[in-house]
Amino acid sequence: MTTTRTTEATPATPHPVLRVPPASPAAAAAYFAASLAFHADVSDVAGAIRAHREEGAELGFQLIDSRSTPSWDQAHVPGAIHLPTALIPEQAEKLLDKDVPVVTYCWGPGCNGATRSALALAELGFQVKEMLGGIEYWIREGFEVETWEGNRRRPGADPLTAPTDSADCGC
Repeated sequence: MTTTRTTEATPATPHPVLRVPPASPAAAAAYFAASLAFHADVSDVAGAIRAHREEGAELGFQLIDSRSTPSWDQAHVPGAIHLPTALIPEQAEKLLDKDVPVVTYCWGPGCNGATRSALALAELGFQVKEMLGGIEYWIREGFEVETWEGNRRRPGADPLTAPTDSADCGC
């Protein structure tokens, strides 16, 4: 007795990366354009500050550190304004110019303090972006910080988080 086996093609289960298909190019373009409207990169902020200090270029934004006073004292971006998130409703309009966009930062990627401060500022009518990576990536990329003891810089960028052979990551 001969048995004939038929094999039906079983649809392959998609790899987890593509389990949810990518968005259309138009939807992706809209999403990524919106993301750039809400976020600033640590290197871009550092480059703007450097150009402002060295070349007199217009900075074009106000940089806000939204962390606590002990955190601010530990280290902050030189030139930043200290405005803890909880104080934004009562102090933002006294310290900041509503005609100049604001960039907020907090600890780093594992902290949503910059997001909360950006929300509080937006609710008060400020144009605002969040600096991705916060003070953690500012320091890891080798940029100078100000402390209660003066300015200091990490000896070189963390090779796992920043380009080590160039000031430009190429992106």
